[in-house]
Amino acid sequence: MIHSTTILAVRDKDKVAIGGDGQVTFENIIMKQRAQKIRKLYRGTVLAGFAGAVADALTLFEKFEKKIEQYQGNLARASLELAKDWRQDKVLRRLEALMIVANRERTLVISGSGDVIEPDERVVAIGSGAGYAMAAARALAEHTDFPPRKVVEIAMHITASLCIYTNDQITIEEL
Repeated sequence: MIHSTTILAVRDKDKVAIGGDGQVTFENIIMKQRAQKIRKLYRGTVLAGFAGAVADALTLFEKFEKKIEQYQGNLARASLELAKDWRQDKVLRRLEALMIVANRERTLVISGSGDVIEPDERVVAIGSGAGYAMAAARALAEHTDFPPRKVVEIAMHITASLCIYTNDQITIEEL
C-alpha cells in the first residue's frame, strides 16, 4: 500500500499552521518526494492535511471538500457529517487515512474509524512521524515565542531528521 506520512498542526491565540512533508512511500521505497498533502479549502478559510494510504486519503479529502462547501465553511458540521458518512458507508469504512482540519477557531482530527476529535493541546500530529513532530512542536511551543508557522517548520525538520518515513520537503499553510 502506498502511504503518505507526517502532518503537524500548531495553533496559538489567533493563528493556526499546518505542515506536511512531501514523502510518499510504498513499503520501504520512496515513491514521491514532493507530494502536496496540505490544502486551503472553502475560500481560504479552512486548512486540511492528510496522512495514510494515499488513495484512501485523497478519497477522504474530496469528500471533506464537498462537505465543507455544503455546510458553508462550518468546520464542525462538515467534519461530523463526513464522519457519519464514513461510518455508514461500506466502502468508506475501509479507508485507512487520517485528516487534520482547522480554521481560525478550532483544530479537528478525523480518524479512519469515523471519529472526530478536538485535541486538548494546541499541537496535534498524524502519520508515521507524529510522535516526533508532536514532541518537537510541544517543546518549541512551550519554550519559545515562535509563531505557529515557525514551530511547524522547525518541528517538521526535526522529524525529518529522525523518521525514515518523513522527508524535509515541507509544505506549510496558515490562517
